[in-house]
Order: sequence, then structure tokens, then C-alpha cells
Amino acid sequence: MSSVFDKNLTTHQLLEAIDQQNSELISALISHFVSEELAEILESTPTKNRLLLWQAVPSELQGEILTHLNEEVRGHLLGELETHEIVEIASELAVDDIVDIAQSLDGQEQREFVASLDDSNREAVQMALAYEENTAGGMMSTDFISVRADVSLGVVLRYLRQLGDLPPSTTALLVRDRDDHYVGCLSLRYLLTHDEDSHVEDFVDQSVPAINVFTSSKAVAQLFQKQDLIFAPVVNDKNQILGRITIDDVVDIIREEAEHERMASAGLDEDEDIFAPASRAAKRRTFWLGINLLTAIFASIVIGLFDASIEKVVALAVLMPIIASMGGIAGTQTATIVIRALATGKLGKANSRSLLIKESTVGLYNGLIWALLTGAGVFIFFQDWQLSAIFSTAMLVNLIAAAFAGAMIPLILQRMRIDPALASGLMLTTVTDSLGFFVFLGLATIVLL
Repeated sequence: MSSVFDKNLTTHQLLEAIDQQNSELISALISHFVSEELAEILESTPTKNRLLLWQAVPSELQGEILTHLNEEVRGHLLGELETHEIVEIASELAVDDIVDIAQSLDGQEQREFVASLDDSNREAVQMALAYEENTAGGMMSTDFISVRADVSLGVVLRYLRQLGDLPPSTTALLVRDRDDHYVGCLSLRYLLTHDEDSHVEDFVDQSVPAINVFTSSKAVAQLFQKQDLIFAPVVNDKNQILGRITIDDVVDIIREEAEHERMASAGLDEDEDIFAPASRAAKRRTFWLGINLLTAIFASIVIGLFDASIEKVVALAVLMPIIASMGGIAGTQTATIVIRALATGKLGKANSRSLLIKESTVGLYNGLIWALLTGAGVFIFFQDWQLSAIFSTAMLVNLIAAAFAGAMIPLILQRMRIDPALASGLMLTTVTDSLGFFVFLGLATIVLL
């Protein structure tokens, strides 16, 4: 507990030193943090002081820190550097990390950066940039070792000794045939525990699947999760090895997906700099505020259709928010389950109908329970059995509709290639509010008036 407390205290001291622009104290405190922690502190530092902290970071840590920053903050810092400075910072990084930096640069600046890299890194980065960022090709590293299946373990050992070093996170070598087709993997332990005259093909592990270069990053993450992979080779359509993906890359994807879902539910971007200029942040958010305004106006129009009823029966105005709120919660519960199932690949065309029926049934059960309970409460409070029956009916209908809409809306958005996490909330609110008001006020108008 004390170490956590000390770390928090040191973080507070560093942020104070940054605010006071105390360069000497900043340099002294930085040594207490690893790259990931410094990246978080940079993201937590207001823009006007961020450059001061960055300049105090030792040059040998700057490259690794850049790889841990979100895209907007990384782009801001890279924009303050000359191309030769970026090349120098990236020189000690793994190829996939260099690709991340290159993807944060735009147009001419990216071309100049790639052209300034050494020959081996340039070719690897150009290959990765040829693929979309959110594909296996965009996230793979070309820093791997492959061996032929028809050679002996002794030949492999001598080859590794000549190399002198292994790529980071190497636990196995990729095995290929004479045409570079992926065959399987050779665990490093076999090189240490078996006779050198044995052949590679006798120890090939074919359980590690190859991933097509155009596979989406989300599908890659799902494959790693389902099969507990530590690494996987990336191949082209001819099954020829192009690179590999390691578990640390996939952890980043899983974290980014989780952040995306959480932020998208509020119409926000997970890569947004929390200290971005207010004008830029306002511009990004105003679109969804506008959409929300339209949905609110639509609900208000529905209420306006029954203004005479509300004037004559004041209790309707008291009870309306309850109907809308219960429907909103029920719909959100269902939508959250469906969006999560879509994101993890557990929900598709084959089983969407079954889930739709199941969630509608859940809505029916909850509707019956809460219709009876709330209806009894309305009767006790207002001593009006007709109002109680109307309220119970509206509650039942709205909870069933909310569950159905909560399941259906994300499925429709997914088929329209619209991010369900981004747009489901607003559409669901429109359905539950408008339908709840319409059913409740409509029944009240017919029965009571």
C-alpha cells in the first residue's frame, strides 16, 4: 500500500512541478516512472505544459512513450518535432512501433519520415503502411525468424548464433516450406532438449493458426482470446509468411476496443485529448448534441399531441417520466448485451433471431412484474383504478418494446455498417420516450376523457 501511496504522491509532485515549470525538479522526478506511466501523465497534462514535460524526458525513453500515447496526444507531440528528430527517436523501436508513429504522421511528413529510415526498417514500414491500420497487416511486425521444415535443429542453432539476438517476445520460430508457405511453429525448447541431427519437421506445431493479412484487428483479438495465443503468423492469400502478431499488440487492441465502446456510448472519441482546445472539443460534440435535440423535440411533439389531456388530468404529468425512465433502462440493458455480443463475435445472423426472441421475452416478464407493482402503487396513491390500469398497460407495452428495440437497433446498425456503440443510445431513447408517452397519454385520452 505504501508503494502505491508513494507513487501517487510522486505523481502529484511531478504535476505540481510541471505547473510551476520547475525543469530541475521535473527531471529529478521523471526517473521514478516507467514509460507507460509517463505516457499517462503526459495525457493528463494541459497542452501548454505538456511540451515542457516532454522535453525533460530522456531521449532513450521518448520512443517507447510515444507508442503508449493515444493518437491525438502523440500527433501533437510529433507535430513539435523535426523529421530527423522523429527518426532518431524511432531508431531503437521495434518495427510495429515505428509503424504506429508513421501512422500518426500525415502526407508529406509521413513520406519524409519513412524515406529517412534505414533500409531494413523502411521496407518493413512501407509494407505495413500498405494495409489499413485496423487490419492484421496494419498491426503486424515483420521482425520475425522463419526456418525451413527440411533442415536439422543443428542448422537452426547455428543460424540463430549468427544472428546473435532474437526479436522481442520470440517463443517459437515460424516454419515454412521451400516456397515460403506457412507450415507451423517450432518451439525454442526443442532446440535445447533434442539432438541436433533431428529435423525441424519432426517437431512442427501446427496448432497455431495463420492469420490472413486483411483480417480485421477485432477478429484478430477474438482469435487470440479464444485460442489463448501468445503469437500468430500473418500470411497473404497464398499462405506465404509476411509477419507476426504478438500478444502485447492484441492487449492494446482489446484495451482500445473497451475504451471505444465506453466513449462511443456518449458520442465521444476514445483518442480525444482531454486537454484539446475547447473549440475543437465543442465542434466534435455538437453533432451528437444536435441529434439528441432532435430526438427530444420528437418526444415533445408526441407530448404536445395530448396537451389537453395533461391539462385535465394533472396526474399524467407526474407519471409520464416514470414510464420513459423504466423503458430507457430496460432498453439500455438489452442494447449493452447485444452490442457486447456483436463486438466479441458471439452474435451473428445465425443466432440473432433467437436472441431477439429471448430479449423480448425478458421484456415481457419484466413488463408483467413492474406493471403489477407500479399499477398497485398508482392505485394506492391516486385512488383511481382506471388510471392504474392505464399506467400498468403503458408500462407493460413500453418494457416489451424497449427490450425489442434494444436488441433490434444494434443489429440494424451493424448491418448498415454503422457503429452500434455510437448510435444505439440516441435511437433507443427516441423509441422508449416517444412510444412510452404515446401509449400512456393515448390510452389516458381514450379512457379517461
